[in-house]
Amino acid sequence: MEIIQNIDAWLFSLINIGLANPVTDRFMPFITERNNWFIFYVLIWLYLVIKGGRTGRISAIMILLLILFSDQVSDNLLKPLFARVRPCHVIPGANILANCSEAFSFPSNHAVNNFAAAAMFSHFYPKMKWFLFPGAAIVALSRVFCGVHYPFDIVGGALIGVAFAKLFIRAWEFAEAKLSRNGSAGGSQQKEETA
Repeated sequence: MEIIQNIDAWLFSLINIGLANPVTDRFMPFITERNNWFIFYVLIWLYLVIKGGRTGRISAIMILLLILFSDQVSDNLLKPLFARVRPCHVIPGANILANCSEAFSFPSNHAVNNFAAAAMFSHFYPKMKWFLFPGAAIVALSRVFCGVHYPFDIVGGALIGVAFAKLFIRAWEFAEAKLSRNGSAGGSQQKEETA
């Protein structure tokens, strides 16, 4: 475990301190701040509900449930379980560009939520994956540039987020198949009764 921590600390220093420059020092704090994206997220969600048809409405409802689930599980179960201290509290000379909270570090909620959303929307809109996953990766990487997460926090968060999305997608496919079978059985029974 100590070897992993040492590798992660080295990677953190390489990215956060070694790659620091005036451009990323301005760009990454903007990317990492959720409030900067709130209106964009709301507009996309409303578009899906109003103009997205059945697929849009299903994905809009599922994304709300998924993010609520992933955020709460990550924050209230996984972070206390691993109890990893953020690098901004322990790495000397860290380039801290965002609020260094007292919350634990692993996994990164930004990574969990953004990769969960990318995986979910990519299921319903496969062509969007070429935009969604790089976007999620940039947001996740911003956490390292801002000094508040280790690289393994965002890699672990990305894997957890995708796993949560796959779980929700499988649950939806199971429920949809069951509803479809029940609907077909009900229709067949009604036809037999009226024959």
